[in-house]
Amino acid sequence: MAALGTVAVFNVAKQKISEVGAPNLDGSNFKVAVLDPTVTPAVADVTPTLSDYTEVGTAGTYVAGGLAATFTWSESGGTVTFALAASPAVTWASDASNDTDARWLLIYETVGGNAVAFIDLESNRDMTAGPLTLNAGTAFTLA
Repeated sequence: MAALGTVAVFNVAKQKISEVGAPNLDGSNFKVAVLDPTVTPAVADVTPTLSDYTEVGTAGTYVAGGLAATFTWSESGGTVTFALAASPAVTWASDASNDTDARWLLIYETVGGNAVAFIDLESNRDMTAGPLTLNAGTAFTLA
């Protein structure tokens, strides 16, 4: 199952991009974590980090902290694009021991732990029923 849903960028990340640009938003210093529905992320969360939310359990194929991800950012004509590279793939294989209530994906910096954005999977996803994949390509744009 592909991770379909709405991407939301935390306000504090938008502020950081607008004030100093986003040179640290380029490269392989990110992870994508899977969250359960215990705590709902909100764009207005003041200093969002992974520890503010509840990850799915670490049984099965999920490892605490999520998977490494390579994102790139570019700016053209005043629009910033933040995109996921095709490699490494961000996929959790299905496993009978995986959680059945994956609700959110959290994109965060590995250095400092600051969360940049989250993806609303629109309903709880059963990670035992099939792989959960974040497809490569544009994660979000800001104009």
